[in-house]
Amino acid sequence: MKLKSLITVTALVAAAIGSVVTAPAAYAQAKEQFFPVLVYRTGAYAPNGVPFADGYVDYMKLVNATGGINGVKAVWEECETGYATDKGVECYERLKGKNGGASVFQPLSTGITFALTEKAPGDKIPLITSGYGRSESADGMVFKWNFPLVGTYWVAADILVQYVGQKEGGLNKLKGKKIALVYHDSPYGKEPIPLLEERSKQLGFELLLLPVTHPGVEQKSTWLQIRQQRPDFVFLWGWGVMNSTAIKEAVATGYPREKMYGVWWSGAEPDVKDVGAAAKGYNALALQHGAEPNAKVTKEILSKVYAKGDGTGPKDQVGQVLYMRGVSAAMLAVEGVKRAQERWGKGKVMTGEQVRWGLENLALDQKKLDALGFAGVMRPVSTSCVDHMGAAWARVHTWDGSKWVFTSDWLQADEQIIKPMVKSAAEKYATEKKLPKRSLEDCQA
Repeated sequence: MKLKSLITVTALVAAAIGSVVTAPAAYAQAKEQFFPVLVYRTGAYAPNGVPFADGYVDYMKLVNATGGINGVKAVWEECETGYATDKGVECYERLKGKNGGASVFQPLSTGITFALTEKAPGDKIPLITSGYGRSESADGMVFKWNFPLVGTYWVAADILVQYVGQKEGGLNKLKGKKIALVYHDSPYGKEPIPLLEERSKQLGFELLLLPVTHPGVEQKSTWLQIRQQRPDFVFLWGWGVMNSTAIKEAVATGYPREKMYGVWWSGAEPDVKDVGAAAKGYNALALQHGAEPNAKVTKEILSKVYAKGDGTGPKDQVGQVLYMRGVSAAMLAVEGVKRAQERWGKGKVMTGEQVRWGLENLALDQKKLDALGFAGVMRPVSTSCVDHMGAAWARVHTWDGSKWVFTSDWLQADEQIIKPMVKSAAEKYATEKKLPKRSLEDCQA
């Protein structure tokens, strides 16, 4: 009996000690930062949506392979939107409260962004809309929860106007010229119109607006107008199959690809690979990256994720344009969490509200970007309560028949034109929605 009792007591003590020892480990394992991933791997826009999603997820895998977010594991869940606004809202509602709550949403759709802009403040979840969404949401005094980091469509449109002006010998040389905007007939495609109309008034060029119905496979009438109107330049604001269709129509009608300039969502491998050599000379903006096969972050993903058989998609897409767009978007989300941890504690899980503060106080200087593996890929990003964009730079790259090649230096949007437009549009939005403007106290809180 004594021996039996001794064995029982010993077992109980061992179990108790074991629970004490394993408790911290279990606690550590519970430290997870949740990142919902809205994707479209199906439908008309899948060829462009898939590489973005793969790049986003692969970067999260790289973060975990290198110690997590200061020891906190990144976790994620995909939700298929098909690029449809209603499905995007459904995904948001389904994922916003999972795994302790969403850190941030990246809608990857201007239409979905418009819808979620109404919901995010109540749920206290920030939105990163890097290179898309509402251009006026750069004003953080009105749009507290929106972050169009590193560029908006007004930035894109202004830089394109500047670039073609340079090609002509100066902005004053655009007077009397004709610029056609071939755009996806959606909130996305309509975003650059106010900026181009403003520039048209200032510089004296004629703006021809040519909407294309979703998904953009039928453009015969559009290019008939281009043949008749003979614009000096065509700006392409397309997405998915619309882009390659536009380039094919340009080839068919004899419009010079050298005079075509796409926004950064119209300048990736899926847009030109089916056209191949015939697309040679076609130009597009790069936000801020282009194809980056030699970047340090690309090589780390290959060595620390793909080499271990954990890659999300095909290896040959790693480093391509839209893949890098996903990588960059994920990096910005993770850095928002890291910045929040600097205030509320490294190694802690951050709430959506805390991540919002982190995104509003980003300070990604070149040294930090280089350390993250983004040397030569991105310029510094610095946000504030007033400025939720943080950078307004882009480059132009050109399809040489087989690959994208940078053909410009860094170009910066003219803030003397954009800032007043942003302020005016943001104030109009605040008036319509009866939103009080943020106070300085709120900025400092």
